[in-house]
This record gives sequence, C-alpha cells and structure tokens, in this order.
Amino acid sequence: MSVPIRIIGIDPGLRRTGWGIIDSFGNSLRFVAAGTIRSDDKAALASRLCQLHDGLASVLHLHMPQEAAVEATFVNRDAAATLKLGQARGIAMLVPALAGLQVAEYAPNAVKKAVIGVGHGDKKQINMMVKVLLPKATFDTDDAADALAIAICHAHHDRSLNARLAAVP
Repeated sequence: MSVPIRIIGIDPGLRRTGWGIIDSFGNSLRFVAAGTIRSDDKAALASRLCQLHDGLASVLHLHMPQEAAVEATFVNRDAAATLKLGQARGIAMLVPALAGLQVAEYAPNAVKKAVIGVGHGDKKQINMMVKVLLPKATFDTDDAADALAIAICHAHHDRSLNARLAAVP
C-alpha cells in the first residue's frame, strides 16, 4: 500500500490566488480541498501581499500538505502587471518554503500537458479534466481549478521521478 502524499498546488495572482490540495496514493489521486484567496484591490500593494500571505499560511496550517507546486507564470502584457504578478508569485513560493516544504515550479504548458494531454488548452478543458481526474472536486473559481491542475501535474512528475529513482540499482 502506498503512503499518501498531500500536495498543494498554487496558481498565483494578485487579485486571486487559487489553491488546490490533493492526496496522491501511488497511481491514484484524491481531492482534499480547493479555494481562492482574494486580496482587496483597493488596498495598498503591501497590504494585498500580506492578505495573500496570511490566506495561504492559513490553508497550509489547516491542511498540512507535504509538498507544494506553483505555476511558473509569465505575463507579457506590461511591465507593471508582470512585476505585480511576480510579487504575488513570490508570496506563493515563500509561504510553503517557510513551512518547510520543497516548492516545485511548473510552466503553464507542462501543467496543461499533464492534465489535458497537450500543452495548449483553455480554462474549460482544464476544468473538465480536473473533474474527470478528481470526480469529487469542487472549486469556486478557474484559479482554484488551475491550482488543482498544478497539484495533479506535480503528482505525475513526482511519481515519474520516484519510479526512475527506484529503478536505479
């Protein structure tokens, strides 16, 4: 019997940071929880980052994941938006690191490939496949669905890595 590994996936964003938690048992996955942390867009940037930090810290304290995965996002819209997203992403990486977790990063195309089978797809496809892979999953936003997809991607990569390590004499 496999020992379950609890994984949190995080889809960073300044307005909304999605989070999703799964348990990985060898080849099977089980939905644990998902949600969205929202920051007050009328507040100062530092306050918004604190809101994200406190929200994620609360989720980690409640669900006690053992591994974390964050989407390696890159926005090319404009420099200010890219910088703000980078700051939110920093929080998404910092909180699990402060909790003692290793933090893996996955490119958006890698997440899509792991979940829908190809490196390009839309939100509807991701939502549908998350529901197929985790039939009991409930999520309040596309950000939470994306976070579950990130956790699924990590579980697939982690399983693959462990299989390769086990095969080494």
